[in-house]
Amino acid sequence: MAARRISSLLSPSNVSSFTSAFLRSSGKNSSCGRGIIPRFSTAASAAYEEPITPPVSVSRTQLLINGQFVDSASGKTFPTLDPRTAEVIAHVAEAESEDVNRAVAAARKAFDEGPWPRMTAYERSRIMLRFADLVEKNTNEIAALETWDNGKTYEQAIGEVEVLTRLFRYYAGWADKIHGLTVPADGSYHVQTLHEPIGVAGQIIPWNFPLLMFAWKVGPALACGNSIVLKTAEQTPLSALYVGNLFLEAGLPPGVLNIISGFGPTAGAALCSHMDVDKLAFTGSTATGKTVLALAAASNLKPVTLELGGKSPFIVCEDADVDKAVELAHVALFFNQGQCCCAGSRTFVHERVYDEFLEKAKARALERVVGDPFKKGVEQGPQIDKEQFAKILNYIKSGVESGATLEAGGERFGSKGFYVQPTVFSGVQDNMLIAQDEIFGPVQSILKFKDLNEVIKRANATSFGLAAGIFTQNIDVANTLTRAIKAGTIFVNCFDVFDAAIPFGGYKQSGQGRQKGIYSLSNYLQVKAVVTPLKNPAWL
Repeated sequence: MAARRISSLLSPSNVSSFTSAFLRSSGKNSSCGRGIIPRFSTAASAAYEEPITPPVSVSRTQLLINGQFVDSASGKTFPTLDPRTAEVIAHVAEAESEDVNRAVAAARKAFDEGPWPRMTAYERSRIMLRFADLVEKNTNEIAALETWDNGKTYEQAIGEVEVLTRLFRYYAGWADKIHGLTVPADGSYHVQTLHEPIGVAGQIIPWNFPLLMFAWKVGPALACGNSIVLKTAEQTPLSALYVGNLFLEAGLPPGVLNIISGFGPTAGAALCSHMDVDKLAFTGSTATGKTVLALAAASNLKPVTLELGGKSPFIVCEDADVDKAVELAHVALFFNQGQCCCAGSRTFVHERVYDEFLEKAKARALERVVGDPFKKGVEQGPQIDKEQFAKILNYIKSGVESGATLEAGGERFGSKGFYVQPTVFSGVQDNMLIAQDEIFGPVQSILKFKDLNEVIKRANATSFGLAAGIFTQNIDVANTLTRAIKAGTIFVNCFDVFDAAIPFGGYKQSGQGRQKGIYSLSNYLQVKAVVTPLKNPAWL
């Protein structure tokens, strides 16, 4: 079959927001019998067809340094792949230490000598607003590029571009509201605090949400008047380079935003170790986050913001509306192919509703439509790459070998690309790897609990603390759990709500610092106290 174009299959006109696209209830209540693992529905299987040709061309594959798109110093490139087929989309310039040096030098000059930090806050705000308008104008093209490079559904990508626009308008609004204080002191002194930009910010974003992480990091850094060197994940460089060009069109001065694409051991390590980088922000795995922190400390002790892994509990209480809880737990786990740091990957269900929940959760997973993410109605696309695909299948194998019951899925989907069947395990115990490790894939582990004290203890028995979900109709139970669970975000009767003003970050080994909202601004500011003697003051 000839490859088809997307325009005849999917229209974004009915997608109004990130939340509406993915946090809707399906109203599906069917169940499947226990025993032999059922096959996936005909609807799901039919979605796997000849890949649709994306309606977008790849126009930016070089490094963005000092306002220009340039080749890497070595001339090296690396392929970025279509996860639907494992075929090469484009070859992207590979940044190494020399390129990092060029980008940091450009950012330093822009901060020390350029017009950006000397612009009025209102002028900076206007540039960010113009950028948001350009993103909105190019929504369809950006979303198509993101889906092609990443594998997430086109419908989801449309929602993420809308959130990107919202986030930059939010931070543009903050640019002229950042100010210090006057502080009373004992004695005849005038004391004021200045909130100053920190300087050159090094930022490293992951592959699971390239556009959102671009906004979460670049937005507050620019609002505070900093310059930036941003490294994309090697799996997904294309959308950041595209929107970086839109910033140039919006009038951002050269060198303020530099974008490089490369690998962690080379470009990433060079950025973290660079003596002229004043601050780091990293989103990724906990293991890599520890390396980032060590490199920062060993160089110039630059401050670091980390948003790392998670193994979030999703707690379904005995009073839950089971149908709604099943759908919410399904979204909490399977959203973005399960490649979400705050995924509700430990589904704790009260013993009184456990059996009913399990049957309906299994049925919902079997009904999940897997296939080409450009096709309308598809809920789940491919995993990001071969490495992640193999890792997920190995965890599924571990779950079976450790004694958990495989209720649905458990295998690859189709014969090409990196598709994994939506997978559900029951009878999961806390000591199993699938209940301890961050799988980062479409694998739901369902665990049984008896009472609140037990589930609190078990939910907190992890090195992670990024998020948690609570599903209950009892406000007293909700209040008890929200205060007892050690996590940076608690979703009550909802999940994956990422408004621009809501801070996001983790406890324990899920990171340090917060992104989004007012709390993110402190990551990119220095606070300076200025003390001046007063002679014969009229008042103190």
